[in-house]
Amino acid sequence: MPQPMKDKPDTPLRSDAQRNRERILAVATEELTHCANAPLSAIAKKAGVGQGTFYRNFPNREALVLEIYRYGMQQVAQAAPEMLATREPDLALRAWMDRLAEFAMTKAGLADAIRLVTSAPGAPEKPRPTPLEEAAELLLRANHEAGTIRPGVTGDDFFLVLGGLWVIGPGEDRQPRVTRFLDFVMDALRAGAPGR
Repeated sequence: MPQPMKDKPDTPLRSDAQRNRERILAVATEELTHCANAPLSAIAKKAGVGQGTFYRNFPNREALVLEIYRYGMQQVAQAAPEMLATREPDLALRAWMDRLAEFAMTKAGLADAIRLVTSAPGAPEKPRPTPLEEAAELLLRANHEAGTIRPGVTGDDFFLVLGGLWVIGPGEDRQPRVTRFLDFVMDALRAGAPGR
């Protein structure tokens, strides 16, 4: 069976192949969020790709689900330096928290699919959140240097507090509650900042 193309980092994907891959990931994220056992053939059809293209990218359900998780993490992590380049450090941190919250909500929807593929004996492990940790450290360091957050806040502190995101349940009021929660966290980070 062919290996997924992501395992060949030295071979860049052609632009059409990259678009196919990203379309598959977008459709699969949506479908698997609604139903952890969504048929792979239905995902391929909805993404507008043939079975061969689908299986060249993702030879099995495990590869697809874990790549959705990795891809989402990488997208959020890559947003951190981009945000720092265009915003003041505290505004970049707050905007990045919104991106992280979007990822958390998607991940919550995919939790069943992730659990299914990582719980079987001999199954692959769930990817570690290292890219997110590194992105948070970058943002916190920039804020410490600018004096826009209180001194001494670590990445562990930051993620411990943000754990509250996973407590906010689904529903119509979810997004306003997430926004209020993140504003509260940001206010707490700014309290006692030397530059304020």
